[in-house]
Amino acid sequence: MSVKPNMQMFKRTFIVMVIVILSLTLVSTGSLVNIMIFKGEEYQAKASEQQLYDSLISAPRGDIYDSSMNLLATSSPAWTVYLTPNGINKLSDKTAADNVRRVIAEGLSSLLEMKYEDIYEMTQKNSYYVIVKKKIEQKTVDKIRQFILDNKDLEIASYIGLDETTKRYYPNDTLASTVLGFVGDDNQGLAGLESYYDNELTGVAGRVVAAKNAKGTDMRFSYEKVEEAKKGNSLVLTIDSYVQYVCEKYLDIAVEQEQVEERGAVIAMNVNTGAILGMAVSGDFNPNQPFTLSAEDQAIVDSITDEKEKSEKRSELLNRQWRNKAVSDTYEPGSVFKIFTASAALEEDLITQNSTFTCNHNYVVAGNTYHCHDKKGGHGTQTLAQSISNSCNPAFIQIGQLMGSTAFNKYFKAFNLIGKTGIDLPGEATPYYHKEEDMGPTELASSSFGQTFNITPIQMISLAATSVNGGYAVKPHLVEKIIDSDKNVVESFSNENRRQVISETTSATMRTMLEYVVQNGAKNGIVAGYRVGGKTGTSQKMAKILATGNSHLYIGSYVGIAPIDDPEIAVFVMLDEPTGANYYGGLISAPVGSKIMADVLPYLGFEPQYTEEELKKISVSVPDVTGDEIAAAKTKINSLKLSYKVIGNGNKVVKQLPEAGSSVYNGGMVILYAEESESQTVSVPNLVGLTAAEANSAAADAGVNIKFSGNVSSNEVLSYAQDIKAGEKVSLGQIVTVYFRDEASADMAERESTEEERTQTNATQQ
Repeated sequence: MSVKPNMQMFKRTFIVMVIVILSLTLVSTGSLVNIMIFKGEEYQAKASEQQLYDSLISAPRGDIYDSSMNLLATSSPAWTVYLTPNGINKLSDKTAADNVRRVIAEGLSSLLEMKYEDIYEMTQKNSYYVIVKKKIEQKTVDKIRQFILDNKDLEIASYIGLDETTKRYYPNDTLASTVLGFVGDDNQGLAGLESYYDNELTGVAGRVVAAKNAKGTDMRFSYEKVEEAKKGNSLVLTIDSYVQYVCEKYLDIAVEQEQVEERGAVIAMNVNTGAILGMAVSGDFNPNQPFTLSAEDQAIVDSITDEKEKSEKRSELLNRQWRNKAVSDTYEPGSVFKIFTASAALEEDLITQNSTFTCNHNYVVAGNTYHCHDKKGGHGTQTLAQSISNSCNPAFIQIGQLMGSTAFNKYFKAFNLIGKTGIDLPGEATPYYHKEEDMGPTELASSSFGQTFNITPIQMISLAATSVNGGYAVKPHLVEKIIDSDKNVVESFSNENRRQVISETTSATMRTMLEYVVQNGAKNGIVAGYRVGGKTGTSQKMAKILATGNSHLYIGSYVGIAPIDDPEIAVFVMLDEPTGANYYGGLISAPVGSKIMADVLPYLGFEPQYTEEELKKISVSVPDVTGDEIAAAKTKINSLKLSYKVIGNGNKVVKQLPEAGSSVYNGGMVILYAEESESQTVSVPNLVGLTAAEANSAAADAGVNIKFSGNVSSNEVLSYAQDIKAGEKVSLGQIVTVYFRDEASADMAERESTEEERTQTNATQQ
């Protein structure tokens, strides 16, 4: 018997249905409210992440220019190669997906010189953006694009992307590398000016926001918003590329000739402004490949079998090649520091230009005996100028004792030798010195001639500048101004806030003293045609001597100033641990300073004024006679007091040796080829150990030309090296540069004290 529904049952059913519908509506509404209101931003962000491509546009780093706006560092276009593995992961056909992974891994590993396994692993990651390699150059990018086209059937364009960025480029390779520094993978400055001025050089990154398809790859033409990147500011340096090149050239020659173990440094500075014109460190590197060691250093690393030791040695050698010895290393200056002692004592009116000092070879202070290098009974009675020129330690110990520790420390502070100079480079070292309360008679004695304390090379050249520029302390600096992308000046650096340390009167006296030194003592600092002042120094590396037992560890240094009557340029030279036959600053460092000055002074516009004797030995520029009639060529050559030799029977000069513009010795020979023929060859003679006249005669007899370099102020000065080895075959008329120095120079024998005395002083100090 069936029961028919009555009205009450309908009502119940209706009520239940209403309740269910209302419940579902409330739940749905609550969920929507939660999603749209309470978690709206969160879900919107997640949706944007899945639907939008958001990429940064790298900002070009600012450029670096030398003082003449020659480019030293710039940023060139480069690309980052990336993958979108999620697109591959979404392929329904797993076999097809694996095939895509293998093709991508094989292609990119070959083009990018990476391991197949590494790239294959990247294709499996759960990500929309995986970087494969950064800073890829145009030629490689072109190959990648061709690879994508060649595999368009696999649609790998959906899984490989290229983001344009920049790569730091140094067009002059190693020039000024320790000054410029280098950048890391993300274009952040890691050394040198790149690091010090990183904030100024770094630009503002741009941004691209574009639509993505279901595979996770971008669809920039569907939707795109671009914020352009802003290039960083640029630096205009005080460095002059030619001066820098000259400093590096002669430093490298000296390091090789003198067999220098611990590198060397050269600084050229404007004494009136502190502007650094050149700063060279031997053993430099290529900032385009900063993590590549020299062949010699790499051989050292390769000889080590233990992997940990190999890694440590590699890091040690990399840091060594990046280290700027001119600012980051301290050293005992030795006798070059006598510039300070003389300046301070003159300023205190404790001595005058006419003061005399007696040297009997030995001088005793607080029970310690100091010896003069002159072993023939000392220098006797000598003036201040003679004391500096003779580099006489007993004389300067007497001057130091006159000053006392209070005055000595007063000027140590005044010359800013107790702290850093503030030069705009990272890693400047802090000096070590004896504070007044720790300076007894022994410390004062040794400090007065430049030992038992440490300063940096940049401090030493700054000290020398102050002593001759009228007495003003100048702050050494490398950046002249900062400019924006439109070349507008953002900031400029001047030296207006100069601080007076010594009087103009004292400074004038020091200029007279230092010129006397070069003319009578440090003769290897002489520069033909110019008035030059200077001082040499030779110091022992006592701490290392005591640690290693090797007593033959020296630093030879020299500082030269020119023109000394109106100073403009100072050049500092330091050679650390020369292992050749010589180590005295007067013999190995002064010639380097002289060569740099000889090239730099005329370049900077200082006209030489030669004496009659110098005129006989200066070089002559060879005229251009190629294409001239033989008779006309002879006339040109004779007018310059050069000789000639004609080879061939033609009427015109088809070739000449030396080439036009080359420098040869007065009376040198120009070879004129009057018909096409192979150059005749001759053997280079041995030109070492000869006077200038003897070397010139030997060169003429052999059929080569000679160019003098160094000190040829006296007929007794002998040559010590030549740039082309004896016995080598060269073209007839080839120029051979011969280097001269005065082996009898007073400053050559300036070893400040015996090892026994230095050990005693060091023990007292400790």
